[in-house]
Amino acid sequence: MQNKGLAFAAALVVLGAAGCATKNYVRTQTQPLVDHAGALDQKTAENNRNIHDVDTRAQAGIGKAQGSADEANRNAQTASQAADQANNAASGAVHRADTLDSMVKGLDSYKQQADVSVTFGFNKAVLTSDDKQQLDSFAAQLGTAKNFILEVTGGTDSVGSAQYNYDLSQRRADAVVQYLAGKYGIEPHRFYLVGIGKDKFVAPNDTAEGRKENRRVQVRLLSNLSADAQAQNGTAAAAPAAKAATQTPDLE
Repeated sequence: MQNKGLAFAAALVVLGAAGCATKNYVRTQTQPLVDHAGALDQKTAENNRNIHDVDTRAQAGIGKAQGSADEANRNAQTASQAADQANNAASGAVHRADTLDSMVKGLDSYKQQADVSVTFGFNKAVLTSDDKQQLDSFAAQLGTAKNFILEVTGGTDSVGSAQYNYDLSQRRADAVVQYLAGKYGIEPHRFYLVGIGKDKFVAPNDTAEGRKENRRVQVRLLSNLSADAQAQNGTAAAAPAAKAATQTPDLE
């Protein structure tokens, strides 16, 4: 009986030892997995934070770029509208005719006081800095001019179709009108566009120099001398009357 008790006790010790060994083994085998899983969770959390930061910065960059693009688009639209308004103001109200006779009454009373011609490159309708200087010198004479009109004649060389050259010469004349009207505040009704097209050439088209001269816009300053004379006569006639009105009558 005693031997059986000792054997049972020994069995319990063996089982306990075996259980402790099994737990230690399991702990030894599973702890690296737990540690690795923890490291993965930490790495995943760090990656998520980085992705979130990148996404935030990307969204901010996209928002800023979109804002800049919207502003640039608004500025472009504003500039386009301003250009359209300037073009309409400068060229929309000018008189366009084949001759001045049909537009201006008493044309014989208008005499040329000054003129200027600017030339353009082949197939171009843009004023150069030299062109603008010539127009500036011409415009300096307008400050003292009265009862005047500006005859603007555009021209091209003979290269190209008649319709294309008509449109090109008109764009050239418009460029001159816009410059003078915009810089010097000349009223649009003073401009008369006349003889636009390649038919009104001023030099032979069989030479390069002649074709260059034909790619021009000529501006003539015409003043109504009869209106000036009438104004002067009216002032002269009004002077004695005004003097008489201010004199004290003699009393008897």
